[in-house]
Amino acid sequence: MTAEWKAKMDPRQYYVYILASRIGGTLYIGVTNDLIRRVAQHRLKVIESFTEKYDVARLVYFEQFDDPENAIKREKRLKKWNRAWKVRLIEQHNPNWDDILG
Repeated sequence: MTAEWKAKMDPRQYYVYILASRIGGTLYIGVTNDLIRRVAQHRLKVIESFTEKYDVARLVYFEQFDDPENAIKREKRLKKWNRAWKVRLIEQHNPNWDDILG
C-alpha cells in the first residue's frame, strides 16, 4: 500500500469499496468501518460469500465517509449503477485496476 492510501485510512471512518476478480472481471461493492480487516476477510475467504465463490479479492476502489449512514447510502447507490458506470469510476481513479492494498 502506498503512503497516499495509508494516509486515507482512519479507524473512525467508514468505507465503501469495490473489489474485482481481475481487470474487467467480476465486481463486488461493500461497506465497512475497517477496510483492511474486511479486505483480509475476503481474501482469506473466512465467510462463504459471493466474493469467495467468484474469487473477488482485489481492492480497486474505495471512498471514505465520516458517518455510517452516508456510507451505506453511497453503497446502495453504487450497487444500482450499471456496470459501465462502475468501471468508469474505477478507471478514473485506478486505470490499471491495481490492487490498492497490494
